[in-house]
Amino acid sequence: MWLPGDDLRNLPYRYPYPVTLRFYDSATAEVRDFVPLEPGKASVYYCGATVQGSPHVGHVRSAIVFDQLTRWLQYRGFATTVVRNVTDIDDKILAKSEASFAPDFDPDGTYIPREEWFALAYRFEQEFETAYEVLGVQRPTYEPRATGHITEMHELIQRLIDRGHAYPAGDGSGDVYFDVRSWPAYGSLTRQSIDDMQAAADADPRGKRDPRDFALWKGHKDGEPETASWPSPWGRGRPGWHLECSAMATKYLGARFDIHGGGLDLRFPHHENELAQSAAAGDGFANFWMHNGMVTFEGEKMSKSIGNVISPAEMLELASPRVVRYYLGQAHYRSVLDYRPTSLQEAAAAVERIDGFIAKALAAAARAANAGVLTETFGMFSYGIVPEVFADAMDDDLNIPQALAALHDTVRRGNTALADGDVEASNAALDEVQAMTRVLGLDATGGHAASWAGGPEETAHRALSALVEARLADRAAARAAKDWAAADAIRDSLAQAGIAVEDSADGATWSLAATTESSAQSASTNRTGA
Repeated sequence: MWLPGDDLRNLPYRYPYPVTLRFYDSATAEVRDFVPLEPGKASVYYCGATVQGSPHVGHVRSAIVFDQLTRWLQYRGFATTVVRNVTDIDDKILAKSEASFAPDFDPDGTYIPREEWFALAYRFEQEFETAYEVLGVQRPTYEPRATGHITEMHELIQRLIDRGHAYPAGDGSGDVYFDVRSWPAYGSLTRQSIDDMQAAADADPRGKRDPRDFALWKGHKDGEPETASWPSPWGRGRPGWHLECSAMATKYLGARFDIHGGGLDLRFPHHENELAQSAAAGDGFANFWMHNGMVTFEGEKMSKSIGNVISPAEMLELASPRVVRYYLGQAHYRSVLDYRPTSLQEAAAAVERIDGFIAKALAAAARAANAGVLTETFGMFSYGIVPEVFADAMDDDLNIPQALAALHDTVRRGNTALADGDVEASNAALDEVQAMTRVLGLDATGGHAASWAGGPEETAHRALSALVEARLADRAAARAAKDWAAADAIRDSLAQAGIAVEDSADGATWSLAATTESSAQSASTNRTGA
């Protein structure tokens, strides 16, 4: 067991089940045993945002998938280093900034000020960070920006030129291209032949030897802001998109690392090009390639043109962050996740079943402890080990659907124990449920700004819960003894502390008396049978 405040990333291996992790590797198209390059350590790079607009649901699903992966690696005892990049220089960023320079007005006649490309990128970067935090995505170990790693990109380009795999354009544009014909393994990640590929549309084709050659460095063009270019041996310019990730991944994880991840839509050309340029430069690069599936709307690809897009912001208007996270993280990561109008309602019902059991089990534990029936409070303040069936599911290519099935089976078992009055069994189930929800980032208070390893907000919440449950247990005992004065005194003291108590046929419920939305959300989890 571990206690709130423990950092799971630093815990020694102490789990009772054998660790045989298996993940699907997109490069080999098979599920393989995960054998880390360094025993006891795991290194993960997954593609973050190109910050040219607000986050969409695909961005957020990908972040949650790799957050689930990270949490499980940490739980399994691996010291995990995670890198998630920010692409803050890109053609689309420059285009949107340029568009903002045209005179424009809001409907009320207010002039819309112009926005420099770096200001636009930073504004959207903050939107992504907010979405990640609200949905309980842990901060990566490093989150590098592309614009902060120009030197490393220059070095990588020069290595490729020296090895005969890249060339400066001969048209004086300042462009530098990767020579796809020089690397026989090009296309291996997506199992394509070069001759079947479309031309790379990321730079002027006139300077290319082959239309499929992709840009490593883009020479500065007339009309582009001077601030969006850097000096280089090939003239002022800016990096190509694919080059950025290769340079940043190896900067922080080394020439070879364990896992590279991202959305399925990034396999080609982005990840194919990353792999080619890194391998051609002599780097081993990623040992595993993991890709998450897309999100659809009632079976169709989401598209603004046909109006079937739902954004994370819209989801959060319809449901709490934990419900949105449950929905976005419930499918197997490699499968398509389909959104329907009832999806969030179904996710909310699932979360409510979990919360209902936890609240009732905590209340039963408080009553039993107060009556001297239990000498341990393991169901109230500590977190047990996940069930073996849950661990087996997570070890098997991160099988979240089976893991959630194990979670809900344990909730049902715990509710049966509560109905039978078996507090020891309900506490054992509570320990397992809390362990599983924490691993999945679905615990009631740690899923937002608080750390899943036991942040101060969560510790305080659980301490308050235990104290209130104990007082309600005293009140229930007073009511059973028909000591109405004592029962009323307890209720009044709780009210003075800002705790509202309501009695029902199922017992008493309590909530913070404040009327804020956050209090209303937390109140729904604080139910007791006392």
